[in-house]
Amino acid sequence: MVELRTAVDVARAVASGELSAAAVVEENLAAIDAREGEVHAFNVVTAERARERAAQIDADIKAGRNVGRLAGVTVALKDNMCTRGVETTCSSRILAGWKPPYDGTVVRRLADAGAVMVGKTNLDEFAMGSSTENSAFGPTRNPLDTSRVPGGSSGGSAAAVAAGFATVSFGSDTGGSIRQPAALCGLVGVKPTYGMVSRQGLIAFGSSLDQIGPFTSTVADAALLMEVIAGHDPLDSTSLPQPAPELMSVLSHGVEGMRIGRITDMPEGSSPDVLERLDAAFDVLRNAGATVVDVQMPSMSYGLTAYYLVAPAEASSNLARFDGVRYGLRVDAKDLNAMYGDTRAAGFGDEVKRRIMLGTYALSAGYYDAYYGKALKVRRLIADDFAKAYESCDVILTPTSPTVAFKFGDKTNNPLAMYLCDVFTIPTNLAGHAAMSVPFGTGEAGLPVGVQVLAPALGEAPMFRVAAELERAA
Repeated sequence: MVELRTAVDVARAVASGELSAAAVVEENLAAIDAREGEVHAFNVVTAERARERAAQIDADIKAGRNVGRLAGVTVALKDNMCTRGVETTCSSRILAGWKPPYDGTVVRRLADAGAVMVGKTNLDEFAMGSSTENSAFGPTRNPLDTSRVPGGSSGGSAAAVAAGFATVSFGSDTGGSIRQPAALCGLVGVKPTYGMVSRQGLIAFGSSLDQIGPFTSTVADAALLMEVIAGHDPLDSTSLPQPAPELMSVLSHGVEGMRIGRITDMPEGSSPDVLERLDAAFDVLRNAGATVVDVQMPSMSYGLTAYYLVAPAEASSNLARFDGVRYGLRVDAKDLNAMYGDTRAAGFGDEVKRRIMLGTYALSAGYYDAYYGKALKVRRLIADDFAKAYESCDVILTPTSPTVAFKFGDKTNNPLAMYLCDVFTIPTNLAGHAAMSVPFGTGEAGLPVGVQVLAPALGEAPMFRVAAELERAA
């Protein structure tokens, strides 16, 4: 595995003049030149833009100006985050060539903090998938074993950090799309509390589920990035009216006296190597002074079913805007309705079409109450089960993914098997809570295993304390 620079170290070294931002950029671009053809983490590499930005940062530092907490830290952004003047496609033909006229809030906050974007990363089309095999521009490969998937939908972002193409990266998490690829690529991945990070400028998949979060090589890097990007944004109506949490300061607090939840009725199907690492994580926390508490989540096994009604329903609404009229692909036809149909048939891939049709069906007259309405009731039950569990524990530990990274093609012909990859991550999105994946040893074929730390809404501080303890032990 490539030796990764940390964001904390890069920012300190660049700000002090020990290292130039230009040198960091050139190091990453050299890594991209060496392996991008093999990995395909990016849809576009913004090399010249990155060099210009790095030169400006170095000039500002020499002039004594403050360049921010992420001075010279290179970042790769999932290609569903709007970047002014840079192609933003969601890895879909329907948006090929589209360049937004504005930066999303997270993109702007990163730039204001001194980060340097090196490119936009590949994803499952419109963030719909668990392997990054559904991209219109070809799959991304896991840098640790290129015969295997990097996870999804943010597989390009995970691969970019794991391969040393960028110091850190960002993805979006609708049902596990940050945490699952983080686990499969041996990284830290954070899904914040819903509303803690602005969604302004994120092209929507499921508006009540989506959250932006970081991929990093260390827990401290993830804490730093969360402090930079979180906090209220008046441009996002779902943004929580509070400042970013203080997380760097809690990393050394340990877990003495904390209560760690172990789900006794957890969904089955995890491989033995993953469960072995989960047991080892409980042992580590117990030895560090925490108490392991058994909790029950009876509705957790229904999370997958509810999610695949709620998320496609929201997607069918959100993706209706891609009609060939205002932006993106347009296929000429004899009349307006034919143009709509032909454009969407040519522009959307099979998985996106599958979810749009499922969502439209679930919302249609005569079926709304039977499907979508019932899924919302299950969503409420999941939130209630979490609330009851958190009465007796501070955080909950589960596997992030049921298995280590699987081979290309293993699940592409069986959508249900692919959906089961997210069985442990989806409930958190339905509840709107915080969760993160922490690498904790290896399993089959020496591939990384991720342990998922779940916390209640606004429970990022205890979540990061546990994550830091696991990282120290690992």
